[in-house]
Amino acid sequence: MNKKDIASIRKQFKLDNELLTIADIYKVYIKQESSEIFHEEKQLFSMLEREQQELFLTNFKKVLGGKLGMKLFEVKFQRQTEEQTDHTQQHLYKGLHADGIEEWKADMNRIALKMVEEVQYEKDIVVTFVRGNYFIPAKHNYDEHGMAPRDEAYTTPFILCSLNQTELPKHSLTFDFVEKEYKSNTMADPVINLTSPIGGFLFPVFTDNAADVNRILYAAGKANKPDLHFIEKVLDGEEIMTAEDDKAVFEEIVKEVIGDEVNAQTLASVYEEINRMMDEEDADDEHTVMPTLDTKEMERVLQACGVQDVNAEKVEMAFQKVIDDETYEMQASHILPSFTSKSIKISTKVANIAISPQDLKYVRQVNYNGKRCLLIEVEEDTIIEGFKLVQEELLY
Repeated sequence: MNKKDIASIRKQFKLDNELLTIADIYKVYIKQESSEIFHEEKQLFSMLEREQQELFLTNFKKVLGGKLGMKLFEVKFQRQTEEQTDHTQQHLYKGLHADGIEEWKADMNRIALKMVEEVQYEKDIVVTFVRGNYFIPAKHNYDEHGMAPRDEAYTTPFILCSLNQTELPKHSLTFDFVEKEYKSNTMADPVINLTSPIGGFLFPVFTDNAADVNRILYAAGKANKPDLHFIEKVLDGEEIMTAEDDKAVFEEIVKEVIGDEVNAQTLASVYEEINRMMDEEDADDEHTVMPTLDTKEMERVLQACGVQDVNAEKVEMAFQKVIDDETYEMQASHILPSFTSKSIKISTKVANIAISPQDLKYVRQVNYNGKRCLLIEVEEDTIIEGFKLVQEELLY
């Protein structure tokens, strides 16, 4: 899934929406001290009070919030072996097409049981599964008279899961309007935190109106901190790389190819070339695959930026040394700092400076009177605490 696919389904989680309907809901309560299923409950989603429906729908939108590679990860299922009878992909696929709520609940229960194996949660956890249908409007081709065919939609079943911690209410002082007196609030019922899910997933993934049952969209609770145990043991998914991981790999590969030292102009050119790739992707409405950097694309980018002595063999050796995989592809969006903000941090002992990638070409490190200095080209006067700096001439 790309960001457009995720945004499209995410915005459909709202009341009385014909484009997304939820049929069944199954809730599991897991006690922290026992790591066992303490209580389970299944019912039709429509039987919930309207206020509860709205709370859950808001929670599901939160599960699908965040950036790809940081909080959301498209995970490929591990290949199921002949002796493996408890594969999550199998349970999800069966549950997706189950005729009744009992059959669906049974498959979701198998997944919930995997969540408590070898895991000790910090707090009580509520796991919520829902099953519904997502209606994706078809893209029409207009005829010669400019008329579109009758409205059609692709109907795709889905399962979404969210994990939420519980909190004990704080002791507070309340006012009783009936008795007209102040009372201590002694309620001890745990409150389910539906505003900050700590994990979840969506199955299947949707790409260009097509469902892919061989992949699942995993949602982490915090950016760049996926639960690797959950991905491997609960979802039966393959290893993933976060945006931070991709960025670190990119930096090490560049160092292997061109060395540890690089001037700001070269680095700015690299970022501008990757940004151009991203702009081309955004301009193409039909394009669904996010641009990536493999060995060939990395070679092309570095050569386009004027880096000397770059060839296929050198880049392939760098990939092999850093990631031990010549076929590895880095997501361009993971590498590129935000071009709309001062996302690059320049840290020195004297000062910390924030600058945008497109302005990095105006920065240089120079030698002045035997000392290293940071030179920043500016078009306007420099103001410090309301004072305009005097312009000085550098004498080399």
